[in-house]
Amino acid sequence: MFKAVIPARHASTRLPGKPLLDIEGKPMVVRVAEQALKSGASEVVVATDHAEIARVCEAAGLRTLMTRADWPTGTDRLSEVVQLCGWPDDTVVVNVQGDEPLIDPALIDRVAQALLQGDQDIATCGHGIEDWTEFKNPNVVKIALREDHEALYFSRAPIPYPRDHFASETKPASLGEQALGIRHIGLYAYRASFLKKYPSLAPSPLETLESLEQLRALAHGFRIKVCMIQESPLPGVDTSDDLERVRKLVRSRQG
Repeated sequence: MFKAVIPARHASTRLPGKPLLDIEGKPMVVRVAEQALKSGASEVVVATDHAEIARVCEAAGLRTLMTRADWPTGTDRLSEVVQLCGWPDDTVVVNVQGDEPLIDPALIDRVAQALLQGDQDIATCGHGIEDWTEFKNPNVVKIALREDHEALYFSRAPIPYPRDHFASETKPASLGEQALGIRHIGLYAYRASFLKKYPSLAPSPLETLESLEQLRALAHGFRIKVCMIQESPLPGVDTSDDLERVRKLVRSRQG
């Protein structure tokens, strides 16, 4: 069994009040929670720093916790939830982003099971990259893996770097049907023991350089399991264009 926590901040540079934005008659954060409730989670908690988000979630029958407003990351907010709830160290907690109203409940289960069945501190997801443009895009985070599917490194750079083929953009024959690289999907499962330690971990130089929070865990010796999926999940909501696209998808499903 595992817990699902949805960090929901009101502040957003691109879309202020994003968790409360309407998607076909329901606030986005409620849509996210409904997807999480369809997973195998034994409990779903919305963690917010905003009274209106809490009110809307409670009105929808969702368990809601008020957390500090000054946390720098969603992982810090999860750490506070673990402490407030008194969850034991071996509890598995999935961080379900509050701006992914179309997240597949099966994917939540998949990342939770990856951690429940192993002894790592964190689990996350990835899928193969076939397109050169995507492989080189710094907004697409790539993962280098060990043979046992634990993460060696995460980077915005194209890793592993195909030295003799990169300039001509031809896929190395040695790869056969393998993908060029692995795209990181930002869904995480954590052990509560890690979350309790996280706020005291100093940011690492690599984390600061790449602007990738997960590198802090690797730098401090924590282990990250990567479960592979076949294709990228449906998009979250970062912009107004994303919001309209998601609204259309939800409308088509309801129709």
